[in-house]
Amino acid sequence: MVMSNFRLSRRAVLRGAGAIAIALPWLEIMGPERTARAAPAPAKRFLAVYTPGGTVIDRWRPTGSETSFTLGPILSPLAPVQDRLLVLDGLDMKAARGEGHQSGIIAWLTGTPQEGSPRGYGSGPSVDQVIASRISAGIKAKASIQIAVRWATGKAHGLLTNMNAANFEDAAPYSPISPRLDPVEIFTELFGTLNPSAGNDAARRLARKQSILDFLDRRYSALSARLGAADRQKIDQHLTKIREIEMSLSNLPTTTSACHAPERVDTSDYNPRTAFNADDFGAVKDTSTDAAIPKVGKLMMDMLVMSLACDITAVGTLQWSDTEAKHTFPWLNLTEHHHFYQHDGGFRPNECERICNWYSKQHLYLVQEMEKVDMGGHSLLDESVVFFGTELSDPPTHTHTNMPFLLAGGGGGLRTGRWVRYQNNVPHNNLLVSLLNLFGDDRTTFGDPRYCTGPLTNLT
Repeated sequence: MVMSNFRLSRRAVLRGAGAIAIALPWLEIMGPERTARAAPAPAKRFLAVYTPGGTVIDRWRPTGSETSFTLGPILSPLAPVQDRLLVLDGLDMKAARGEGHQSGIIAWLTGTPQEGSPRGYGSGPSVDQVIASRISAGIKAKASIQIAVRWATGKAHGLLTNMNAANFEDAAPYSPISPRLDPVEIFTELFGTLNPSAGNDAARRLARKQSILDFLDRRYSALSARLGAADRQKIDQHLTKIREIEMSLSNLPTTTSACHAPERVDTSDYNPRTAFNADDFGAVKDTSTDAAIPKVGKLMMDMLVMSLACDITAVGTLQWSDTEAKHTFPWLNLTEHHHFYQHDGGFRPNECERICNWYSKQHLYLVQEMEKVDMGGHSLLDESVVFFGTELSDPPTHTHTNMPFLLAGGGGGLRTGRWVRYQNNVPHNNLLVSLLNLFGDDRTTFGDPRYCTGPLTNLT
């Protein structure tokens, strides 16, 4: 018999062991059903890409109007994919309270101030981990993947510190997450058992070898006893459909154009742990490792793209160094480290522009590779959201106003091909809320509420 005073939230999920959670259909016990209206499907994949040291804002900012604009010199390499970009202008990272670089990288994805500067971290989860908890944890083989190139330089001496931590757990005490650094180890872990000739896909089998319904234990039975006949029928149909989808996925051919191991390159000249030998000021240089950054970075991007395409994970982060960025750029004929050109050697806008322009070329490669992947009538980019960010805006002053942020993709109905300018010092926490909304999370605040006024307008 159904209890007359029992009500179920529209946001209710059926939870099982670990992080398993099944969203429920609308049930009569939830109260009046909302009028159905067309809405974009939630985004399915999320990538966050970090580049250090801000930008040269007047060489970064486009010119023109919202839908008819020309990319500035720094972003100009992205012109071939301009229609897949959303250039965001006028957002202030108000939550970046503390040391300029440290507070910036902490606030970038968490929207929380640095606590206990100069040694503290933030006080909340990073948005990528919140998204991972929603769409990836307990469903994919890996809840999320964090990787980095030439990371923990200078004063960090190869260690996780508040100078290089971008990702934070989605549960108190919101501990920082170290990225993976060794391209050989990452490749082996993600794709070492992915053998196209063997007729199987270890990553998919690992993610789906057991139905997620098997983790629900007795939760369904307990809920079912409290439902009316119509609701029991609806939820039975809902769970049956989930099982059917699982069965169809487990029978997918394993080698498709969407899922294959990326090309493995020789990285023997790259020492992922060279930062352990670093000095505070960047005087100790590893030119062999620095020279290998472009090919290692390309491999890291390839591995992230294939991790998404192969359903190994739905969430990833790539850090192109850390806030110190005390490595050289031999391929650009820049013999000093990035921090030197930002302010240690006096602000060098021309050198900073060259570095930022090169990063734009890497962003182009990532976006184009995602666009190439056919997920069945649409591209991987179409169902994804990519967030390109940094920890500050102006290198010499360490300011956090007018942050140079980019979005790419079409997930959640994101409308690209635009340059959107916000007025009146809009906090970047509003962007973080909007990212969550693109993934079906309907909250209206994120991070420190003092620095959030609600979702951004004009994204979808």
